[in-house]
Amino acid sequence: MSDDMEHNARHRAVPSGRLARLGGFGRLAGGVAGGMLAEGARRLAAGERPRMSDLVLTPGNAARVADRLSHLRGAAMKLGQMISMDAGDMLPAELSTILARLRNQAYRMPPAQLDRVLRQEWGVDWRRRFRHFDAAPIAAASIGQVHRATMPDGRVLAIKVQYPGVADSIDADVDNVATLLRVSNLLPNSIDIRPLLAEAKRQLAEEADYTREGEQLRRYRDRLAGDARYVVPALEPALTTRRVLAMDFVEGRPIEALAEADQAARDAAMTALVTLVLRELFDFGVMQTDPNFANYRWQPETGALVLLDFGAARDVPGDTVAAYRRLIEAGLARDRARIREVAIETGFLGAAAAARHQASVDRMIAAIDDALNRPGPFDFGDRAFVPVVREEAKDMIADRDTWHVPHVETLFVQRKVSGTALLAARLKARVDVRGLAASAIGR
Repeated sequence: MSDDMEHNARHRAVPSGRLARLGGFGRLAGGVAGGMLAEGARRLAAGERPRMSDLVLTPGNAARVADRLSHLRGAAMKLGQMISMDAGDMLPAELSTILARLRNQAYRMPPAQLDRVLRQEWGVDWRRRFRHFDAAPIAAASIGQVHRATMPDGRVLAIKVQYPGVADSIDADVDNVATLLRVSNLLPNSIDIRPLLAEAKRQLAEEADYTREGEQLRRYRDRLAGDARYVVPALEPALTTRRVLAMDFVEGRPIEALAEADQAARDAAMTALVTLVLRELFDFGVMQTDPNFANYRWQPETGALVLLDFGAARDVPGDTVAAYRRLIEAGLARDRARIREVAIETGFLGAAAAARHQASVDRMIAAIDDALNRPGPFDFGDRAFVPVVREEAKDMIADRDTWHVPHVETLFVQRKVSGTALLAARLKARVDVRGLAASAIGR
């Protein structure tokens, strides 16, 4: 691809009106339907009788879905990113491809569209507020893109600008993604995902309110003040609106750069992150529930972690905190039967699945318990127990009649816990998980 073509491909106006976004989903549906017809005809000619899910999740349709959702961005893209980090090996390979691409793929607003948004938020003479405003974003994600700007006094800011139409399209976008999941036959009809969808809409609406995120940013900065392991940017309230979030620009390298650091640096960083998750759960009563790796940066000179993006910060209900406390207590006691009981009581595990597949559940618990209780810190890089758990889970995953959706509050907390463990595994970190957990619950 030539430089000009690459430049043009990166800039693509975000559909902002409801009809424009509905049209985007309509074109997606039409393209997928055309791909299904072509693939169905090919397989029938070959003497096959393909299933509906086989026709939906073809490589060609995967590319169509990823491209269209990344163009629409907003809730559609955010929900896809969330599912991709949480579901892992449970998803068909083609759908995993769609969602993995959404983690890294996002078009940028053209300069004219960016200017319109900032005129609406700051007024027609908004450029006079800055010595320099870089029109090329330094980051682009599902709900907004980030620009670097220099104030007249020389202070450098990071300014997140929300894509137009995102807040107004949340309900429709979530419903459309849910329809995609249903049509692809990934979810049994017996599962009621309406409470989850309602909560997803509520949280996404909160994430689209940058004044709320600014307040969460300020509170996290206060909570972690004085702890050199963490850096939280300072809010610039004079420039923050519902659709623009302004804060100090803080230097840092991508968190994945830690993979090239020595073992001690990786261990220290992940110990700090695991400690933070436990403090959020048992101390703050508030958790930033989006574990996207882009929300963390690393400062090699100090070893500090820069924490970004607090739109997904939410209160953790007391009964959810109590459920995790009971689970940790059972784990520290190595009472495997109690672990299973608490997992069912608190909704981590469905009662029907546990009853029908108790032997498999017990073997999974045993594999995890053995791994966590080896001498020394837990080695996230040693994944020997993962194939055991994956193999034991196969029959449970195939038994769609016993599928179970945990309480939504548990899902949001577990998303942060799982995402943190995924990062620790990526970095091959060693962390005293048992010691940190015991300290967090006062044991």
